[in-house]
Amino acid sequence: MPFRSGSRVVVAVAASVLLALSGCVELEEPGAGPSTPAGGGGNATTMLGELTVASAGAMKGYSRNRFPHWRKTGKNCDVRDTVLQRDGSNIQLSDCNVVGGSWESVYDGRSFTDPSQVDIDHMVPLANAWRSGADEWDDSKRGDFANDLDRPQLFAVSASSNRSKGDQDPSQWKPSNQSYWCTYAGHWIEVKHHWELSVTSAEKDALTDMLKGC
Repeated sequence: MPFRSGSRVVVAVAASVLLALSGCVELEEPGAGPSTPAGGGGNATTMLGELTVASAGAMKGYSRNRFPHWRKTGKNCDVRDTVLQRDGSNIQLSDCNVVGGSWESVYDGRSFTDPSQVDIDHMVPLANAWRSGADEWDDSKRGDFANDLDRPQLFAVSASSNRSKGDQDPSQWKPSNQSYWCTYAGHWIEVKHHWELSVTSAEKDALTDMLKGC
């Protein structure tokens, strides 16, 4: 006898209960991106007001190796592959390695089909984080920051824009794509707020100006 719609609901619920009892969790497909950006609304402005304003700290002791990345995510793949798959389209895989696809860099609007031409940018650069309070963390926490897929911290962008940005904050560098400034400011604020990193006065002023365009 064919299932009635109500029967299908019962079966679905029962299957979910069995999964929960067995400790199994269904794997999620890579999403369209990290958490919804703070954007230019009151939430971003509120979070910006809650950030500690302080002078940039010293670079003494800094090394990218103090922020262990990229973490393995299965077989011989890592967080870089995860971001490439999440941010791209028509993705081609070899096992879990991304070997082809198409990407558009939100920083400058450039498009790519070769993953080797795409960098994974840290929204808040590692060196900037170090000067903003991460120098006081242990390497495990710095690794969590460097591999953060839950906040808007990691993005596939053009290598040229990533290297132009370097470790500069929004008072020193902004994406050439001005239509992205509002989102960029919201992302920057959200990451710094979650990780309780400070901002300089010039950085805060620049972020405030960028939010005005939202």
